[in-house]
Formats: sequence, C-alpha cells, structure tokens
Amino acid sequence: MNANEPTPIPGSPVTEGAPAAPGTPAPPSPAGAPAKQPRNPLHGVTLEAMVVGLADYFGWDELGQQIPIRCFQIDPSVGSSLKFLRKTPWAREKVESLYLFMLRDQRRNAQE
Repeated sequence: MNANEPTPIPGSPVTEGAPAAPGTPAPPSPAGAPAKQPRNPLHGVTLEAMVVGLADYFGWDELGQQIPIRCFQIDPSVGSSLKFLRKTPWAREKVESLYLFMLRDQRRNAQE
C-alpha cells in the first residue's frame, strides 16, 4: 500500500469482494454457522427433542424398560431426564441410539 491509498476498513465494500492474496488461507466460517452434515440424522436435533420424541413414541413405561435409568422409571419428566442425560455421557449415548432406532422404525413403517 502506498501513502496515497486509503486504509481498507474490514467489512467495507472495497475489501469485501476483493480476492484474497495467493497463499492466504480462507477466512473461517462465522461462529454461528452450522457445519454441514447432510448424512447425520442427529445433526440439529436437541436432546430435549429426542427425549420428547421417544416419550411420545414409546411412552415413559416402555422407555424405562428400553433404557433402565431412574429418570425414565420413577416419576419421569422431560426436565429431570435432561438434567441427568446432560451429565451422563453413557446414558445420552443410549438415548441417541434408541432415537436412531425409532427413526428407522418410523421410516420402515411409512414405506409399508
């Protein structure tokens, strides 16, 4: 840059469309932009949505039999389940696995 050129301002139209210098890495994606995962059925599904979906599909009694944890068996609620599952990775994995089974089962039943 020489002294007569104005200093570019980040985000201004002058620098926004300008091509990057060769060898310069591409700017990182914005922090709020989700990564693309088209083949991941769990992508974008919250733990709450999984618990509610499983409770609607199986019912709390059956859910407590499928995954024998107290938050599904004794006075079950979405809130108590979320609190436990967020702190317990092995239980969350079981919920995710059962949720994937439920999705496959729903897809299979829809095709018949």
